[in-house]
Amino acid sequence: MITSSPASSSGPLVFITGASSGIGQALAARFARAGYRLALVARRTADMQAWADAQGLDAARCRIYGADVADIDSIVAAGQACLAAQGVPDVVIANAGISVGMDTAARDDIDVMARTFALNNTGLAATFHPFVMPMSERGRGALVGIGSVAAIRGLPGHGAYCASKAAVVAYCESLRGELRGSGVAVVTLLPGYVDTPLTRQNRYSMPFLMTADDFADRAFRAINAGVSYRVIPWQMGVVAKLLRLLPNAVFDRLLAGRPRKHRQGEKASSG
Repeated sequence: MITSSPASSSGPLVFITGASSGIGQALAARFARAGYRLALVARRTADMQAWADAQGLDAARCRIYGADVADIDSIVAAGQACLAAQGVPDVVIANAGISVGMDTAARDDIDVMARTFALNNTGLAATFHPFVMPMSERGRGALVGIGSVAAIRGLPGHGAYCASKAAVVAYCESLRGELRGSGVAVVTLLPGYVDTPLTRQNRYSMPFLMTADDFADRAFRAINAGVSYRVIPWQMGVVAKLLRLLPNAVFDRLLAGRPRKHRQGEKASSG
């Protein structure tokens, strides 16, 4: 269990990527309310700083690191800067990710897939990299990978996103085994549909839609409880498992004609 403390410069520390909006920003707010110091990472540093200022978070409580998570050297440098300036985090949340539809017949969409994997998968591992040894040497901490319920079954037009999120689940499971006995927990969280300005562009129904704040609160409790894997909300986990049990022929008929995620050049969503 992660023990929080009153707001102070010596409180526990959380490192969050993709923190400039949506789920990442909601997670930052939730951890700040619990007394955590914040290390926030994204490309839009001005947006993050404006948010921190509006929350009344000074430099003792919150530091901003600019990085492109898809660039290995960039995100590793941000992690190393955090270690130097703020110390070893208690929690690292690899939240940054993109979600763009693809059509394998379109050459440009293969580049979209490569970019998706670079951010959602390689970027996640690179986010964790600077902290694995320091956390292990200290004997405690939590590395949190944000997957998606879309990891559980592939959806037409969502090939890059579904594959990348399935890889998040498998990677975190592998890492959990590697760190067994070190005191470092690996937590895999699979959000269902979360209401953000970007997901509002989706052209299909989004059952059990949550607010970003609701997801952040449930995620905080799951991380604090030390769970290894959780679908949020649990109802989406039930739906996904039922879909996983369907024979392929039935699943394919069920998904026939379902609207597809926007491709690059259309309205794309991230999270």
